[in-house]
Amino acid sequence: MVDFLNMIDGYVWGPPLLVLLVGTGIFLTLRTGFVQVLRLPLAFKLIFSTGKNQDAGDVSSFKSLCTALAATVGTGNIVGVATAIHAGGPGALFWMWMAAFFGMATKFSEGTLAVKFREVDNNGNIAGGPMFYIKNGMGEKWKWLGGLFAFFGIFAAIFGIGNTTQVNSIVEVVHVAFGVDILWTALIVFVLTTAIIFGGLQTIAETSSKIVPAMAVIYLITTITVLLMFADNIPGAIALVIDNAFTGTAATGGFLGATVMMAMQNGIARGLFSNESGLGSAPIVAAAAKTRWPAEQGLVSMTGTFIDTIIICTLTGLTIIVTGQWSADMNGAALTNAAFSTAYPELGGVLLTVSLVLFAFTTILGWNYYGERCLVYLVGTKWIKPYRIVFVIMTLAGGFLKLDAIWALADILNACMAFPNLIALLCLSGVVSQELKNFIHYRQTGEEPAAEEETVVVPAAAEKAEM
Repeated sequence: MVDFLNMIDGYVWGPPLLVLLVGTGIFLTLRTGFVQVLRLPLAFKLIFSTGKNQDAGDVSSFKSLCTALAATVGTGNIVGVATAIHAGGPGALFWMWMAAFFGMATKFSEGTLAVKFREVDNNGNIAGGPMFYIKNGMGEKWKWLGGLFAFFGIFAAIFGIGNTTQVNSIVEVVHVAFGVDILWTALIVFVLTTAIIFGGLQTIAETSSKIVPAMAVIYLITTITVLLMFADNIPGAIALVIDNAFTGTAATGGFLGATVMMAMQNGIARGLFSNESGLGSAPIVAAAAKTRWPAEQGLVSMTGTFIDTIIICTLTGLTIIVTGQWSADMNGAALTNAAFSTAYPELGGVLLTVSLVLFAFTTILGWNYYGERCLVYLVGTKWIKPYRIVFVIMTLAGGFLKLDAIWALADILNACMAFPNLIALLCLSGVVSQELKNFIHYRQTGEEPAAEEETVVVPAAAEKAEM
């Protein structure tokens, strides 16, 4: 079974999907006039200035971004980067940058469409994301495509990258670092997760808005300190990254060597897996932001990819390279741990453990909400509580599962989410472009758009099935 899933995983995350993901990012970059370059300063400014009380939505743009980052910044930023460098060499980091650069335009488009076509569910809460902008933007005849996305999104949240894999990473790393029994760690994660997610989006967003900045600061200080210790190696490391991206990496130490194609494929795949640009997950919570300007939230959402990959993944990658551990015969968390321990012989493992636990735990919270909104699209609101019960049960079980097959299944489910979302982004790129023009025009002139161009929050389709 594991071999079969790995075979499917290798196929769906092969050249077709990678080309579609990057190609969509390039197309949207051109369609939006390089929004990730020209509007990035404005995007960071908007993080703290949007979300007035009178605007439609459930949470502020800042809390929406924190919730999205909670789900996005996870084990991929620590384990995924190490895996990419182990398989593709230092050049993989360059291709991560390329994936993130074009992925920012993709994330902007997702956030814009999420607000443009969001709905209100039976409980009066915002419901949005790819399934809703597929149905409301592309038309009812495409509702099945949104249903396909939602179906895979639910399973990804409960059984895939959003839950069991994260819990397993937490219990394993805590056991190795501190010798704590897996059962106790799993129970603590179970209790904390249950207490938070049954409070709904407000509790998740409030928790995320506190944990995400804290965990980011801890990780930034740790990695930047390592880089300062090895400051003399930074110029050579950057030169190595750029050179190896186009020439491949020769075998050295425990590293077996990598071609340009290996660097490109691993860098792009792990980069997109980390920042989730194009997968359609982040726009689910972006839709809940308090704003009436779709492009405004699109710009805020775009900063998530910048923070996740351009900053956090880069710090991880450079830490591994400047310490010289990239050529060691190690992979995953062990490779990152070796880099940390080079600078902090006594504290390296502890610092990595704290970072990984916080990253993984917040991912669980964010993905719970993603799966919940997918459920609302398919069957309405009455199944939310049963969904949360199943989710926390799998959170507890995740600590005891052998996850070779689950990791492969998680990759497959993410790919299945990406295809419907990318189709919608390409079809609705004209809407994205127009919404950006409307918002920039308003910022420059103060003139309101025509009534028909304003965001409309309509009753959720789920209400049709009040079961």
